[in-house]
Amino acid sequence: MDRYEKGKKCLEDIQKAPVDELFKELEDIAPDLSRFVIEFPYSEIYTRSDVDLKTRELCTVAALTTLGTIPQLKDHINAALNVGNSPSEIVEIIMQMCAYAGFPKSINGVMAAKEVFEEKGLL
Repeated sequence: MDRYEKGKKCLEDIQKAPVDELFKELEDIAPDLSRFVIEFPYSEIYTRSDVDLKTRELCTVAALTTLGTIPQLKDHINAALNVGNSPSEIVEIIMQMCAYAGFPKSINGVMAAKEVFEEKGLL
């Protein structure tokens, strides 16, 4: 299996859905960017065996909370749920980030989680 197919399979397993739609917006301006995303983090990082997907997604949720990147944070909150994290685990990790990124980013993160949880009927 080549890097692209390996990464695509990993991402689809995490998202529990086909990923072609995720990158459609990039096709006309930066078509290689979606390929890079699939081939590097999802083929080379996420498939490494020393850390499970549940932990990787919690780390990603923490990082995106501190960066304040809400659209990607919501995607990874959904992914964290898909790989076995509970809503309370996700909220705890987001709340912990207030010590490192400040209360506004944690509040924004919790509100993003609330949206995802509402969409999935988890509140």
